[in-house]
Amino acid sequence: MELGPDVIAILCAVAVAAGFVDAIAGGGGLLTVPALLAAGLPPVAAIATNKVQSCCGTAAATFNFWRAGRIDFNLLRWPLLGSFLGSAIGGLLLTIADPAFLALVLPLLLVAVAAYFLFGPRASDEDIRARLTPAAFALVAAGVGFYDGFFGPGAGSFFALGLVTLMGMGLTRATAHTKALNFTSNIVSVVIFGLGGHVVWGLGLMMAVGQVAGGWLGSHTAMRFGPRVIRPLLVIVCLAMVAKLLSDPANPLRAALAARFAGA
Repeated sequence: MELGPDVIAILCAVAVAAGFVDAIAGGGGLLTVPALLAAGLPPVAAIATNKVQSCCGTAAATFNFWRAGRIDFNLLRWPLLGSFLGSAIGGLLLTIADPAFLALVLPLLLVAVAAYFLFGPRASDEDIRARLTPAAFALVAAGVGFYDGFFGPGAGSFFALGLVTLMGMGLTRATAHTKALNFTSNIVSVVIFGLGGHVVWGLGLMMAVGQVAGGWLGSHTAMRFGPRVIRPLLVIVCLAMVAKLLSDPANPLRAALAARFAGA
């Protein structure tokens, strides 16, 4: 499909903002997927193209955190493998399964994540004792990776929550390691969508430039300000995703709530 230079410029600007948000709290797809749909891309092509540019932004954020010494890849050896395998399985199942169940439970999960960071123990930059070994956490990473490959929204928030609560990481360190896990699950999705012929490569790569710039800015902001910016942005992103999901009249949770209140 052909898009005008003005539309492409707007999409690239949206990608910068999405990359910034993604690097800190995840959820950049809240901005880019609706923008791609508004530009006229079919839903599958919009999701696939979004994965390409999102993957590049996550790669930039991961590199920045690693270069600053914030990522321990030896610690992540097993969780990265779990994220990779989970995402591969989720992406393959997406072609044969109905994600309606996830559309039902996802808003509830995101509200729980937001509530934890808003009302739970104050997440600081201080590490605490881990509840799981890296090998055991690989199972959690595989579960989130599966979800990311199968559905996607909020995966970064789930990775961050797991690293804070189960691996005992401080919030900035958890954010850094989240980017590496999220990049791994994203790259698998890109391969699967690419092989399926769903990606608009030219547009995805142009938006990737904006995502990389946004990811660079976001990762530096996270390292500079730490929990002061990460914690509120995580809450805002989670609640924004809930609002976006429930704005769809076809969402099964919205339909269930509407039926419940209508019968009250």
